[in-house]
Amino acid sequence: MLQATVLADVAVVLIAGAALLRLSKVSRQPAVIGEILAGIMLGPSLLGLLPGNLTTRIFPMDARPFLSAIAQIGLLLFMFTLGWELDAKRIGGSKQTVATVTFGSMTLPFALGFGAAVLCYHQHDVVDGRHVGFSTFAIYLGITMSITAFPVLARILTDSGLVTTRVGTLALASAAVGDVLAWCLLAVVVGLATASGPHGFLTTVGWATVYLSAMALIVRPLLKLAVLRMSGKAYNTYLAGLVAAGIFLSAYVTAGIGIHPIFGAFAFGVVMPRQPHRKLETHMLRPFQDASKLLLPVYFIVTGLSVNIKGLRAHDYAELALLVSVACVGKVVGGTLPARRAGLNWREATGVGFLMNTRGLTELIILNVGLSLHVLDTRLFTIMVLMALITTAMAGPLLPYLVPTPGSGRPATMSVPSPATLMPLPRTPLPTKPIPAAAHSTEEIVVSVI
Repeated sequence: MLQATVLADVAVVLIAGAALLRLSKVSRQPAVIGEILAGIMLGPSLLGLLPGNLTTRIFPMDARPFLSAIAQIGLLLFMFTLGWELDAKRIGGSKQTVATVTFGSMTLPFALGFGAAVLCYHQHDVVDGRHVGFSTFAIYLGITMSITAFPVLARILTDSGLVTTRVGTLALASAAVGDVLAWCLLAVVVGLATASGPHGFLTTVGWATVYLSAMALIVRPLLKLAVLRMSGKAYNTYLAGLVAAGIFLSAYVTAGIGIHPIFGAFAFGVVMPRQPHRKLETHMLRPFQDASKLLLPVYFIVTGLSVNIKGLRAHDYAELALLVSVACVGKVVGGTLPARRAGLNWREATGVGFLMNTRGLTELIILNVGLSLHVLDTRLFTIMVLMALITTAMAGPLLPYLVPTPGSGRPATMSVPSPATLMPLPRTPLPTKPIPAAAHSTEEIVVSVI
């Protein structure tokens, strides 16, 4: 009976996700907005308010571990594809401009988030009876403010026709580099939160170093050899199975080290060979992307079951206003000013800032890590989820007023101003090379235009 309940729960999640997905498209929002809302609506925030305790009856407590396991598989596959597409070392060309926007859009929100932690800490310093250290709490909050959701940003740019513009390419490249840095910082925070004192943290760092060295020096060459020998038609299925096994084993190893399993899946995606690109994209990347898209709605309902808006108090809404303000000011200002100094006009530079303010699924993953590590309590988790929704939903409606689209009657890319109008900063101007017609993946788009 329990197995049947889990299957029925998955069906309910998929139906609700499909319905809200359609609504998000009509309202010009990325798909993740509808999926997150579906998860929240099926949780205690909406369905739980109705008579009959429907949330608990539809999603009984003994079924939730199975739902979490299904969600974990979808999440690990997604993290692998994210690592595969975030091939940061291939981002060349205008490295200085990308680095400047990345630095500004991460350091300012991190600093403001650290400052906000000073005001919020005493309201959330105890989670499930465990004391949370201020340094761990503040660094974690700073990271959550610094996140830009690379996959969500790519979808927004594609849907709005801005992916080939100077604004789109700059924001996409900066988000790619920023996400790599954010995952590295989060790994440090996870190590701090799970380690038993300085000795335990140093032990975790040591094993993490061994793991990363093995991934680079042993696993990557073996994967290249496997791809070389198994990329023929007859072996495509076996290669996908081998890679999937590697994803889950890598996640198992990082969990044993003391850092979250998502880092293992992400690292496996980073070391995965990209050539032959077309074959790997067709027979491995796209099937994994499709599988993660099918399973991630279950992840959203697992998240939604922990979001309890009705449990928020009056001062919690004041914290929500504070954190939304910190998130927006940090990202918009931190992304706008460096883009302006790189030569974009104020409207387009502001467009870069608002694009960098999208958080979406990446933020949810990081928030769930904080919840599982008892760095966040349920109230602050709920506040942060709402913050992620609000900041992600801002970009779509504002972009048409900030960034001209190709064919709109205004230039889609910015003409390079004369040297006399620019500040004397050493930089490499962004090229205006068009996207190749054959480019399909996000990584190809980033590499081809930068």
